[in-house]
Amino acid sequence: MNAPSTYGLSTQARNLQWLLTDLVEEVPGVNSVAVVSSDGLLLLSSDPVAPDTPAAARPKGPRGASADLATIVSGLGSLTTGAAALMDGGPVKQTMVAMEHGSVFVMSISDGSLLGVHATPDCDMSVVAYHMALFVGRAGHVLTPEVRSELRQSMENTP
Repeated sequence: MNAPSTYGLSTQARNLQWLLTDLVEEVPGVNSVAVVSSDGLLLLSSDPVAPDTPAAARPKGPRGASADLATIVSGLGSLTTGAAALMDGGPVKQTMVAMEHGSVFVMSISDGSLLGVHATPDCDMSVVAYHMALFVGRAGHVLTPEVRSELRQSMENTP
């Protein structure tokens, strides 16, 4: 897992890390997950592939490259928000991009943060979306400005 150490973190921050780890480990087909703040900064990330796995054996896509997945999630969030504004569609709840070799899902969290998931092409999209919605429902009220700040600092201090 590419999440920061839980040492010294508040209970709320540790709970969010646990929820993220649970999402990655319990949902088949999930390659990587990132939580991005409304201003595009990576708050949490996770990767189910062991760090010592050779690059050739890792899944293709934004695995372990937390900054890349965060950039993709932030960009998709911005693009879809702009499109919704142009179309008078209201707030964007979820975005899904299906590709030949995988899928990317982005879901809004109540505070403007985004949850992004990169999954395999054979994942059950409805199961991924369901578990993302559970994460958002559980994390939305916990992701306060104080916890966001704590998570940002923790990610910056992670080697």
